[in-house]
Parts: sequence; C-alpha cells; structure tokens
Amino acid sequence: MTDVVDLLRAALGDAVSTEADALEAARADKSGQRSAGAPLAVITARTVEHVQAVLRSAHEHGIAVVPRGAGTGLTGAAMAGPGELVLSTAAMTRILEIDEADQVAVVEPGIRNADLNRALEPHGLRWAPDPASREISSVGGNIATNAGGLLCAKYGVTREAVLGLDVVLADGTLMRLGHRTVKGVTGLDLTALLIGSEGTLGIIVGATLKLTPIPTGAVATIGATFPTIEDAAAASAAITAARIRPAAMELIDPVALAAILRHLGLPDRAPGTAHLLVQTDGEAAESEARAALAIITALGGTARMTTDQEEGERMLAVRRAMHPAMESLGQVLIEDVAVPRSQLPAMFAAIRTIAERHGILIPTVAHAGDGNLHPNLVYEGDEVPDVIWRAAGELFEAALALGGTLTGEHGIGTLKRRWLVDELGDEQLALQRRIKQAFDPRGILNPEKVF
Repeated sequence: MTDVVDLLRAALGDAVSTEADALEAARADKSGQRSAGAPLAVITARTVEHVQAVLRSAHEHGIAVVPRGAGTGLTGAAMAGPGELVLSTAAMTRILEIDEADQVAVVEPGIRNADLNRALEPHGLRWAPDPASREISSVGGNIATNAGGLLCAKYGVTREAVLGLDVVLADGTLMRLGHRTVKGVTGLDLTALLIGSEGTLGIIVGATLKLTPIPTGAVATIGATFPTIEDAAAASAAITAARIRPAAMELIDPVALAAILRHLGLPDRAPGTAHLLVQTDGEAAESEARAALAIITALGGTARMTTDQEEGERMLAVRRAMHPAMESLGQVLIEDVAVPRSQLPAMFAAIRTIAERHGILIPTVAHAGDGNLHPNLVYEGDEVPDVIWRAAGELFEAALALGGTLTGEHGIGTLKRRWLVDELGDEQLALQRRIKQAFDPRGILNPEKVF
C-alpha cells in the first residue's frame, strides 16, 4: 500500500498528502462520527486526469478509495479509515460554462452551492437546490447524496436539477452520462442512478446543471408560532392540502427553537411554542402568502407577514442556524426521515413519545413543504450510547409505518446501513448490491458505505 502512495506521489506531486493533519481531518465528516484510524493518504485532485490516475492505480492494486468533497455530509459516507485512500475533489471548483439561452451551467464538483449561485445571479439564473449548508457544501456532494434543502417543495431536489454527469468509474474509465437537453430517454437513466449513490458507483468530476430563472416580483415571508409542534405541523399540512406551493415552509419544534435563539443571541420570544416559517415567491407571492396566513390564524397560530426581503432572510436565518445551534447542546446524532406531508403531525407526535420514553432530548426541524424531518438526538460522550441507537431505530420504524422513508436527503452512509433492509427488503437490497458490483467489480469505491 505504501508503494502505491509513493507511485501516486511520483505521478501527482504535491496533490498527494500524508501530513498528519490532513489524514486526521479525513477521518470524520459532520455526522459526529470518526473512523477507526487514519487513511493512507489524501489526494487532492485538480483535474479529471488526477482522478483517473488514482482510480487506475487503486483498481490495479485493490486499494479502497473514499471520495470526498467539502466533508459536510451527515451520515459518515465521506469518512476514511486505515488502508484507504481519500480522493478529494474539493479543489475542482471551476464553472466551465454558463449558457443563458439554454439555462444550463457546466461545473466541476468542488464548487460550493452559494458560490455557484452568486456567479449565476448577474445572469438572472440560479441552481435551485438550497441546503441549509449552502455556504459550505459542494455541488458534487449535493449530487452524491441527492441533497434537498429549503426550496424542494416548489423547485425539486437535486436529481431534478441535473441533466448530465461526467463520472470516473472504479477502473479509471471516464463516462459522460445524460445530456444537455431538457428531455432525453436514450437507454437507462444512469445519471439518475449516480445521483444519490454516495460515491459507491463512481466519482463525479463534472455536472451539467439545469438552471431556473430567479423569481421576479415580491417575496413574502410569514413567521408563526403555535402552542405545540403538532399544531404547527397540522397548519403546514393544511397549507399543502389547500394547493398553495410555498418556496419554503419550515417547522421548528420548541426545544430546537430555544437552542437556535440562544445560539443567535436572540430573546426567546414565546417560550415553549413551536415555529412555522412560510416563504412564497413569484408573481403570486403576496396572494399565496395571504391565503397561507388565513389558514395559520384559523388553526390557532399567531403570525406576522413581511414582504421586506432583508427581514424575510433574517427570519429564514433562524432555520439555517439549526446545525450550529445543536452543537451547543452536546453531541448530536442528526437524523433524516421523510413522511407523506399529511403525516407530519403524527410523526412529530411519535418523536415526542420516543423522546419521553427514553428520557432524551430530540430537537426537531422539518422541511414541511416536502415532509422531510431532521430529529437531532442529543447525547454526551464520544460514543453514541445504545439508548440513542434504540431511539433512532424507533424513529425509523415510525417513519416507515407512516408510509415514509429512512432518509430524505442525507443518505445512508455508515450510520443507517443496519436499517436499509427494513425499507428495501431482501430482494431489492440484493439487486442493488449486484448493480454496485457491475460498476465496481473489485469493491474499491467507498466500501462499507450504504451496503
């Protein structure tokens, strides 16, 4: 293995690092977990040829490769351990093309979401996926996990905003998948298969992205409080049932809200209450917001509405501060389940019951517009206690029983492998393993992740 590292260093020079700090950083992502030990080396690819060179060598010698972007994932999918190489695309940050006529951008995977949209803004365009971590998460990482964010209910998840991918397979072969056209059904949709594959099928080195015009007209934002999170969730479900399509609709339970306000240094305006944020955009923004406001007040919410853009962004900043606020409570296992939107009140009730049964804190936020909840299980110490894993398992069981899924946008990684069969079943899991083997016959790409 050290011989392979020496060969790669001879070929790629300072792109290969065995510095202790670099190796230590690659042992973890934002999940709070760490691998058992340091990897062999971290290779920071600057070109597609760098990626190909690493994979050819790793494939020849049977050495595991862990793809890594910004390292902001929440499931342990980018953690690397002993005997593994880390292949980082974080330095591949170029925007290769912005086509205003076709509303397409071609980018390298390392560019951050927020940086891409800042570059697109002068063209009147944006890439719609909008994770709360947009300032630090990479486009390639978003694609690898099919990430979502605040705008999914109206503008879709990452899969709906990607037209094509350049992917290097496990043996170093470069494949160009997908197309530039809006429509395209030639053969199997390998682009969609790669999106959300968490680095187990290939390494993304380029992406052709579908852009959307920045909405014109007013943006209206509503901030509402409710006596309980179940009441707030019922209001969000009623807004959906009324066929109102907010750009963003977010729920924050009382424990999470109190922690966020403390983190931001803001007063707890209504202690013990839950929070619902609704934002509408486009030409019908004000009329849609007024309709949502009527539903909120009819169901017992206390709300205020603004069309001031800066004030609206300040209101959404409360939601975006969730993850750093949770760090102030202790160690956190950040979970990610999704249920049908009509089942949000029932899922919040289940979370409350599970927290009370085990005597633990589970502050929870949700992308209410698409039914995606993020329960945060708080614990002390370096290792996740058994009680937390038991509570997580009960959360997953509750979500599946309500017609939901184990993960809406974070992925499986290492943290949810044990529950994958509960949702997929034995036959589908076996089929997925065969697909993995077809792409990666030697099993070197992100081993022990997902499957």
